[in-house]
Amino acid sequence: MKNSLLVTLLLMLSVTLFSSCEKDEESRMKVLKVYNWADYIGKDVITDFEAWYKKETGEDIRVIYQTFDINEIMLTKIERGHEDFDLICPSEYILERMLKQGLLLPLNKDFGKTQNYIQNQSPFIDNQLNKLSQPNRAAADYMVGYMWGTAGILYNTEFVDKKDVQSWECLWNPKFAQKLLMKDAYRDAYGTATIYANAKNLADGTVTVEQLMNTNTEASIQTAEAYLKRLKPNIVGWETDFGKEMMTQKKAWLNLTWSGDAVWAQEEAAAVGVKLDYLVPIEGSNIWYDGWAIPKYARNTKAASYFVNFMCRPDIALRNMKENGYVSAIASPEILAAYTDSTFTETVDLSYFFGADADSVHVNPIIYPGKKVVERCAMIRDFGPDTDRVLDMWSRVKGDSLGSGTLFLIIGVFSLLLVTFIYRKMNKRKQANKSKKSRRRK
Repeated sequence: MKNSLLVTLLLMLSVTLFSSCEKDEESRMKVLKVYNWADYIGKDVITDFEAWYKKETGEDIRVIYQTFDINEIMLTKIERGHEDFDLICPSEYILERMLKQGLLLPLNKDFGKTQNYIQNQSPFIDNQLNKLSQPNRAAADYMVGYMWGTAGILYNTEFVDKKDVQSWECLWNPKFAQKLLMKDAYRDAYGTATIYANAKNLADGTVTVEQLMNTNTEASIQTAEAYLKRLKPNIVGWETDFGKEMMTQKKAWLNLTWSGDAVWAQEEAAAVGVKLDYLVPIEGSNIWYDGWAIPKYARNTKAASYFVNFMCRPDIALRNMKENGYVSAIASPEILAAYTDSTFTETVDLSYFFGADADSVHVNPIIYPGKKVVERCAMIRDFGPDTDRVLDMWSRVKGDSLGSGTLFLIIGVFSLLLVTFIYRKMNKRKQANKSKKSRRRK
């Protein structure tokens, strides 16, 4: 009888637990957890997706949208914390690393009666992302492009002539001492220093930009470190997001930055009468790509795939572009029409992105770089096991970024404060001892 009662209780408990788990799973399927860069999505796009998803699938969905500022922070959360984000939007080298490590799940591109907007992605983006493929893991099955852009030089036309910034050499020009802002990004800095150090070999055609930026031998790292340290007298700051303000306020004249940031800086500067321009130096540069992917521990892969599809809708892609200044991976006629602008007198060859008919288009060349610019740029791949050595180099460069005079001044001030602190402590102790002695006497 006791055994029968015990079995009954265990059965009831298991049913309750199973029912609870089932409800939790059902509840989780109504939530989509998206992890993306900050300020990287158009206004109300999230709420519009929730309504669209309900219309297309008949299911309710609530998006939990979180943001990150550094690729590696996002990666660490998934690697170590097994965070159950359903969708992430890292840069290409992190996508490659995650694909190598088996940290991505395939995207389901079968949307039934819902239109497949992912097909609007430019073949150019397809070809670039496919370079990230691993054995038995085609990149096209795991990721879809979101935004892309170039790294180049933003400059103030009042103080800097266009001919001065045709080459990366301008960053090392003594006449720009304390007038240069560097993007606080070790990969871009490494790539730039390596390209400039090998400018002659590039001109001779004995090496390519892609080869240089993706060579991480000890000799290459040492060369980049030497060139970056030589650059320091010109650097007024290492910036992540304050470059726009410093350029607008004329506190800096040059900024190694990304094309999307350059667009925003131009607009803000123009509002206060400051003219900024941007170009990619003749030697070439980094061209980067951010893309959507489903991480290994995702729990709502269906909604994640639908979200990617929604983001590839031309009207949504346009809204996102206008929000962040970067270029969408989508190459639909609507986007080309929206960005064609006759106020730009020179034409740009965008046939590589939109097709043969777009070989002579009036567009902002910062937003859409021409074919010749793209051809002299390349993607920086995952450094793999060499990452730590490049980061160590970067730490040495940044850690040694103060001049010796400034460093001695800081040490002197710190020493003075330390001596003052110790003196006050000793003085207080003496006063306390005197007070104790006085009380004892009484």
